[in-house]
Amino acid sequence: MEIASVAIATMKVAAANLSGTTMWCLLAFVGGAAVTLGFSNLGGAKSSQHVYELRLYHVNEGKMDALKARFGDHTDAIFKRHNMKSVGYWVPEDAPYSQNLFVYILEHPSREEAQKNWAAFQADPEWKKVKADSETQGPLANHIDSYFMDPTSFSALK
Repeated sequence: MEIASVAIATMKVAAANLSGTTMWCLLAFVGGAAVTLGFSNLGGAKSSQHVYELRLYHVNEGKMDALKARFGDHTDAIFKRHNMKSVGYWVPEDAPYSQNLFVYILEHPSREEAQKNWAAFQADPEWKKVKADSETQGPLANHIDSYFMDPTSFSALK
């Protein structure tokens, strides 16, 4: 309620220093601005937030280098074409996960946009070719976990 406190303090100063019609015009303006700002913030920051998608690839034995190459050489660029913003890609430092876990986070405007963008990505002819070419010796991952996440109020990614 910081906005309401500012509005009340402003109205008190105006009431102390002004009189008559000028005071009422100013008070009406400040009150209207406070109400407008208050209503715009009722939904919280959620309406302007993005949603983040955490993806964990459980990589088949001996396929980590091929998966990293596919992402670095092709997948990330195809993501960009389909409005999928990569936040980052990671591989754990310690064995055994350093050999069989690939982690990345995507930023989407909303879950609905994420679904549309994933559908367009999956249908992309270049992606289909890249995937097929990279998996001639078998799939690179045996399982993919996906989690949609909202940042907390104290997160740097608000």
